[in-house]
Amino acid sequence: MNTFIVYDSQFGNTERIAQAIADKVRAFGQASAVRVDPAHPVSFQGVDLLILGCPTQGMRATPAMQSFLGKVSSQRLRDLTVACFDTRFRGFLWKSSAAPHMARQLRTMGVEPLVAPESFFVKAMKKEGPLLAGEVERAATWARMLCEKYEASESHLVMR
Repeated sequence: MNTFIVYDSQFGNTERIAQAIADKVRAFGQASAVRVDPAHPVSFQGVDLLILGCPTQGMRATPAMQSFLGKVSSQRLRDLTVACFDTRFRGFLWKSSAAPHMARQLRTMGVEPLVAPESFFVKAMKKEGPLLAGEVERAATWARMLCEKYEASESHLVMR
């Protein structure tokens, strides 16, 4: 399995989560994590699992991630298994976050994410965080679950 993680990060929190996911996914195959750069196209050659992640800004994905999703070919994404995550503040007034918006955009492109979008949390409402205690470990657990679900779905397809 070859996993490619495309992320945006403003204060390093999302980057820490992306790296923790990449570290755990390497137990299942190749993995790389790159910061999104709308000016440079990304190749999905040989990629099986694409994971998208960014901080929540204004209850949405960052402009860089929105631009990336707006430019990527929906035809190319249909050949991939995808998942989304975000980093955000956990609050009772919080109605939405970046990952569900990214998942919804992927669905409009004809791509159904493998799992429900996941959020990882920062302390207080300070945008710069830090991450809440245990979030990096929770990201590694989420990554393992994602890989196991991917492998189960792939073996189901092979058995058909």
